[in-house]
Amino acid sequence: MALFRRFFYRKPPDRLLEISERVYVFDCCFSMDTLDEYEYKTYLGGIVAQLQDHYPDASFMVFNFKEGDHKSQISDILTQYDMTVMDYPRKYEGCPVLPLEMIKHYLRSSESWLSIEGQQNVLLMHCERGGWPVLAFMLAGLLLYREQYTGEQKTLDMVYRQAPRELLYVLSPLNPQPSQLRYLHYITTRNIGLDWLPSDIPFALDCIILRFLPQFDGGRGCRLVLRVYGLDPASPTSNRSSKLLFSTSKTKQHGRLYRQEECALVKIDIHCRVQGDVVLECMHLEDDLVREVMIFRVMFHTAFIRSNVLMLTRDEIDVPWDAKDQFSREFKAEVWYSFRMLMLFHLLSPLKHQLKMIMRLKVLHQTSSLRQKRYSAMLLMDRMEERNLMPIQFRTACMKMKALKYGKRNWNIMPFKTLHLLKGIANLKEIWILLNKHQKQMV
Repeated sequence: MALFRRFFYRKPPDRLLEISERVYVFDCCFSMDTLDEYEYKTYLGGIVAQLQDHYPDASFMVFNFKEGDHKSQISDILTQYDMTVMDYPRKYEGCPVLPLEMIKHYLRSSESWLSIEGQQNVLLMHCERGGWPVLAFMLAGLLLYREQYTGEQKTLDMVYRQAPRELLYVLSPLNPQPSQLRYLHYITTRNIGLDWLPSDIPFALDCIILRFLPQFDGGRGCRLVLRVYGLDPASPTSNRSSKLLFSTSKTKQHGRLYRQEECALVKIDIHCRVQGDVVLECMHLEDDLVREVMIFRVMFHTAFIRSNVLMLTRDEIDVPWDAKDQFSREFKAEVWYSFRMLMLFHLLSPLKHQLKMIMRLKVLHQTSSLRQKRYSAMLLMDRMEERNLMPIQFRTACMKMKALKYGKRNWNIMPFKTLHLLKGIANLKEIWILLNKHQKQMV
């Protein structure tokens, strides 16, 4: 069969590299040279003419990886030839890996385009200057997704070998492969029967523990700066974009020098909520408290965390190309989460009060008499208010009810709508106690 394919093999058009059947990459992606507008237009026009001769009845789609929100130059040119161009960013918070939702869209769009029955559609891959690392990652992801290759490391190495090795060193100051391999593993889990995107709920990122940190300033120690980037779980889903969620520059730990003996174990408290794609950066702050040196970076997705800790060795973090030897073999980064508390925070977030909550309080449900329910609700309200456990959103309503002077004689005239409001207070009581464990159990 291999001999049969070799006999009928057709050489791809000039200036294109064939990655797999009907998947090509523009060779300008492997160069740091910049073409002027006329040269670039001539370059693309020559490739299009060859493609139309090579595939006379085919349709073409171009995936382009670019910087910024501006309209790409390749889109302006190729739309004149009735080619569809889809633009993607070339990095996520400085990391040449795209968010998982975007990867999912890219893979499914590619698969559906190449699999249309009765058509020989062609997929073209292009990146603007500096986009080769993310383009190589996305090509490896497509080959794994379509099961044309197996093994994340082998597939990624094969794609990177299509360009000069020096190109990756020039375009990326850090070795991006550990984070890229992590996301390629996310892709391959889809192929062994697991959910493509597991249930994604917010995580409470408690702290990070670093063991055997590298030392700077002639072995004096390390002045640590830690930043966490990602989506804000509190913002509306339709209007989310990544942002800085945490930085040690906003804490009392900023500028602290961890001396040589302290670098064996460093704990940084974070206490922020994360969800989805997260980028964690660790820097060393120079003596002038201005210049920073990158120690490592790591990108991961919270939906694939199966325990309350993410353990990372020195081979699983993105480090500068010449800095790996600075890390001890015993180096470890432990990212700790608090799952129970994050679930409570998730339930207490805006608009989540409409969810069903498990109740142990049966004050409002033990009697069948509506009068007794109303009176018990009033006693509960007074008790919570005395102990300062009344949720702030209910205090205004309670003040209004006190103004009406509900008491033992006229509790039976309490509006039924107000009773439902007090049931909401009772529903929140158990969670309120869990969040304030130092408070005594209410009788």
